[in-house]
Amino acid sequence: MEYYAVPIAKLVEEFQKLPGIGHKSAQRLAFHVINLPMEKVQKLSESILEAKQKTRYCSVCSNLTDIDPCPLCSGTSRDKTVICVVQDPRDVVAMERTREFKGLYHVLHGAISPMQGIGPEEIRIKELITRLGSGDVKEVILATNPNVEGEATAMYISKLIKPLGVKATRIAHGIPVGGDLEYADEVTLAKALEGRREI
Repeated sequence: MEYYAVPIAKLVEEFQKLPGIGHKSAQRLAFHVINLPMEKVQKLSESILEAKQKTRYCSVCSNLTDIDPCPLCSGTSRDKTVICVVQDPRDVVAMERTREFKGLYHVLHGAISPMQGIGPEEIRIKELITRLGSGDVKEVILATNPNVEGEATAMYISKLIKPLGVKATRIAHGIPVGGDLEYADEVTLAKALEGRREI
């Protein structure tokens, strides 16, 4: 039994649905929101709605963006001969924080995982192969997470792109096996980029 008003209980319940938020954290967030001035609560709710309504996938790289194509794809200073393939939009942010990579990205939105029923068709591999058809790309850096699913995805993609004459490289394992790119620090990611290898 909860000891607070029904609207607060509902708010706690909604916060608890967020990843990494348990009951105590959800409760803390709910009470924080309740104690905010109304204009700050209004601004928070508007920001959430705006992010949800205006964010979409880039038609080129599948990253999250509010303009299409995204600034990374439409930027003139990027090296269009290199594509870094990542699993998640958060991985793009992690890679960009290193300030080492100057090429383009391709976001798969997942990894091959037969145990979870995710095959190559469920992630954006087909779109990557289509991008490579232009002939402009010389190298694809496979920066999927260094876990079983990420490795399987990298191997699968490398086998698909080798016949196209595109060099397939894998980021070095400066990132711990089983870890996620979004949690790696900038130095580790920079070293991983420097030590990438062909697979």
